[in-house]
Amino acid sequence: MIGLIIMVNRTCRIIVIAAITTLLAACTTAPVTGRTQLRLVGSSTMLSMSQQQYDQVLKDNKLSTDAEATAMTKRVGRNIQNAVERYFSERGMKHELDDYEWEFNLIESDEVNAWCMPGGKIAVYTGILPVTMDENGLAVVIAHEVGHAVAGHGAERMSHMLAAQLGGIALSVAMADRPDTTQQLWMTVFGLGAQVGFILPYSRIQEYEADHLGLVFMAMAGYNPEGSIEFWQRLAAEKKGSSPPTFLSTHPTDASRIQRIQSLMPEARRYYDEYRRMSQIR
Repeated sequence: MIGLIIMVNRTCRIIVIAAITTLLAACTTAPVTGRTQLRLVGSSTMLSMSQQQYDQVLKDNKLSTDAEATAMTKRVGRNIQNAVERYFSERGMKHELDDYEWEFNLIESDEVNAWCMPGGKIAVYTGILPVTMDENGLAVVIAHEVGHAVAGHGAERMSHMLAAQLGGIALSVAMADRPDTTQQLWMTVFGLGAQVGFILPYSRIQEYEADHLGLVFMAMAGYNPEGSIEFWQRLAAEKKGSSPPTFLSTHPTDASRIQRIQSLMPEARRYYDEYRRMSQIR
């Protein structure tokens, strides 16, 4: 009996050590902020699943027929895309951007919302345009959502759920061994209904991180980062006397977000001033 207990204890220790080793090996670093993340999810699998889900959203929803607003959405998206790619290229940093297949679509909906799936699959709802007001305001929204995707926040959330519910196994293994459970996890993280954005809220840390990345990317794209403060103030005003907009309802408090953005403004201004300087040289 004692021998059996010792053997069981050893087996448990081996399992625990193996699990810890797997989790440590899966740690990565978020761009710009340098925060350590858990990434049990391979990029190729995430991008494939993202494409399927995004195609379904476009099938189930009506795209805007407003040619001017649609063109602006695609223009801002491409400018942010170019800024992101330039950021990593100039620093010689590795990222899965080579596998991104960027898409920028404007969906006809009264909902005040926007989102970006892994792989640069972006959707903006027409309901948020009165709040963005102009191209600079729209850049705040798209850059923020791109920040979530580039920082791998979706994969990070999926990884935490895999660790909690399936013992920290890789997504590819989970899909092969437990496809139904894996699909349910995906829908929880990236569940998109006809009128609803991301179901599982981002953490406050991830939101602040997306704000940080968004400021950098929009400034590098030539959009004035000072406009981000005005946008978040306008969005906060949308809450008065009614339920909060979807884009805002799962996010940090208005005051704390704006305060954090203000503290990051000197850094963002440097990127914006550099863009303007280079534009004059060209």
